[in-house]
Amino acid sequence: MKYVVLIIDGAAGWPLDGHGGKTSLQLARTPNLDAMVREGVLGMTRTVPAGMEPSSACACMSVLGYDPEIYYRGRSAIEAVSLGIPVGENDVVFRCNLVAVRDGAMWSYSSGYISTTESHALIEAVGRELGEDNVRFFPGTSYRHICRITGHPETLDAVCTPPHDIPGEHVDNYLPEGPGSDYLKNLMERSKKILEEHPVNRTRIERNEIPATMIWLFWGSGRIPVMPPFEEVYGLRAAMTSGVDLLKGMATMMRMEVLEIPGVTDGPDNDYRAQVRGALDALKASDLVVVHIEAPDEAGHAGSVTEKVEAIEKIDSEVVSVLRQYAPGELKVLVMPDHPTPIARQTHTDEPVPFLLWGPDFNPSGALSFSEMEAAKGGLTVEHGHEIMGRFTGKTAVKW
Repeated sequence: MKYVVLIIDGAAGWPLDGHGGKTSLQLARTPNLDAMVREGVLGMTRTVPAGMEPSSACACMSVLGYDPEIYYRGRSAIEAVSLGIPVGENDVVFRCNLVAVRDGAMWSYSSGYISTTESHALIEAVGRELGEDNVRFFPGTSYRHICRITGHPETLDAVCTPPHDIPGEHVDNYLPEGPGSDYLKNLMERSKKILEEHPVNRTRIERNEIPATMIWLFWGSGRIPVMPPFEEVYGLRAAMTSGVDLLKGMATMMRMEVLEIPGVTDGPDNDYRAQVRGALDALKASDLVVVHIEAPDEAGHAGSVTEKVEAIEKIDSEVVSVLRQYAPGELKVLVMPDHPTPIARQTHTDEPVPFLLWGPDFNPSGALSFSEMEAAKGGLTVEHGHEIMGRFTGKTAVKW
């Protein structure tokens, strides 16, 4: 038996005003997902334990079968693993976004989804000017980067707000606070002049594109958590495809193979067909493949109903349709968002999400379509999201 876990990041959400009270999942045309629902088991589960941050790191850890209350130690440390950044005993790592602030308000947490090439040029300039023996900047993907600070453990106690949580809000109200915050705010403030004068930003302004006006530090992490290998926990050799450094880092920590598939990105330009073909090819050597698709989440952060619905529909037509045609009776599929990203909030929330179990041994539960409301009325609820993997694979997780 082979297994595919399809994570449609942030696809869940809230009923939408002006759209008949439907969610993005309900608005989307998903004939393939709906067919699988009629043939499988639909339910609801909570991927974010009470009191924990509703980040993709925490939620995806649950989806992949690891209890966040045991293993989650911060998102930036996981991204650092993906980028091969060493994190020592005296180091603290922060996510470092290139953001755009206009008239004092958060204009774009992603600098208009700046390209990786442009973003690298900017973060390298920041590193040349601000980097010291105790401060290093490491380029990531698009607007996402890492800042490593050495010898200032107090910064780990600073209260920082993710920029995607404050669209349109005045940033002075959300700058780092508490112990270590002055050190972080100083770096953020000094970055403004460097970015203002950079040729990349001048060119973006000439093209009527959003410039990157400052760095924004958040999600501070210290110690990198030690996670048991997925194969030792569930007895299955696993691989993952994702366009996001966070998920690649998590796969590395779980000893999953990280698939490098040309065309896989974190946005609407993702090559969905190439991603699913590459994932199924990987099943020749692996027992289980995780397919993580970021596009619905990015659309949710942007507050775009149209883009979110389009992303869900593409996943259905270009990914789910292919999974349904895989050798009949030889594939099991788990489909679920990691967390909701409601359009009204433009950020993550911690409510339960729908999940679908499809394939041999999963008898129809009577549900008709893949949505939050359909899953909620079905009555099947799994309290802890990290328990889904055991139900899906039929494997009892080895206790560590």
